[in-house]
Amino acid sequence: MLKKIIIIFLLLLVVISLYRLFYKVKDSSHSITIKTTETKSAWVGPSHFQIPLHTNKKGELIQYGYELIAHTALYLGPKGSVQHSTNGMNCQNCHLEAGTKPWGLNYGSVFSTYPKFRERSGSIETIYKRVNDCMERSLNGKALDTGSKEMKAIYAYIEWLGADLPKSKKVNGSGIEILPYLSSPANPSQGKIVYIQNCQKCHGVNGEGVLDSTGKMYTYPPLWGKHSYNDAAGMYQISKLAGFIKNNMPNGINYHTPTLTAQASWDVAAYINAQSRPTKDKSKDWPVLATKPIDYPFGPYADNFSEAQHKFGPFEPIASSRKKNQ
Repeated sequence: MLKKIIIIFLLLLVVISLYRLFYKVKDSSHSITIKTTETKSAWVGPSHFQIPLHTNKKGELIQYGYELIAHTALYLGPKGSVQHSTNGMNCQNCHLEAGTKPWGLNYGSVFSTYPKFRERSGSIETIYKRVNDCMERSLNGKALDTGSKEMKAIYAYIEWLGADLPKSKKVNGSGIEILPYLSSPANPSQGKIVYIQNCQKCHGVNGEGVLDSTGKMYTYPPLWGKHSYNDAAGMYQISKLAGFIKNNMPNGINYHTPTLTAQASWDVAAYINAQSRPTKDKSKDWPVLATKPIDYPFGPYADNFSEAQHKFGPFEPIASSRKKNQ
């Protein structure tokens, strides 16, 4: 008899709990919104299958923009059908899933935040300028004519991705997650071990990448060498490369299911960026020295820390010094 009473009591508790949960969801939609905000769900871009291709001519332009981002080399690479102006990498080698993947250097907040002032150039930059920065740095190539069909198409695609986002707001999951600083320098020697175990099978023993069957485009991009990004690219800053690796590599993982630890991500980023790659004139970058990123690997600096420490860390002493001098 006592056992039956206990079972009935437990069932009543379950019924009451379900009722309260239902009542809260039904009558307090504001609380649900708060919960979503608190968990900071990351922005995910729409699929290219959602492009309004048959609606009007702009849909066709957006589709072409997607193609240029996803398969850049087919159009602009060394064997491109439009011109030969880039190194053979695709924009989506860095801007993953054509700029739609959370923490995969996506385009989620580009349209909403540009034009904007950027310390690197010391000027207000448009989306056109930002795209050409990638062309000249990450793709180690030449700038596109801002009036060209190709530039207009890339702009249209970026606009389409971010058209519904609030102006001047940066959505969660945009760009790259910056990882906490290490207490010691990132270690290229340890990074080589991480590379061999996790990266070499796709990117090659010498970081040379793997071309697809057409020989025009990389299935897996080169991480160093003459066909990779140059030393003026954003990925040459170790914090950006480490954050990118942590949430996206080895290929196929995401920020929900990371494979590498933060330490391993810093170390392998150090190993990759310790290898040789093309160079670019950087003399006009960061005209105000005090605004150079802590991990910008080229002097001069507004502090007395070495170029090696600015490249590999530890970064906390540099950050603490800056705070004291502000």
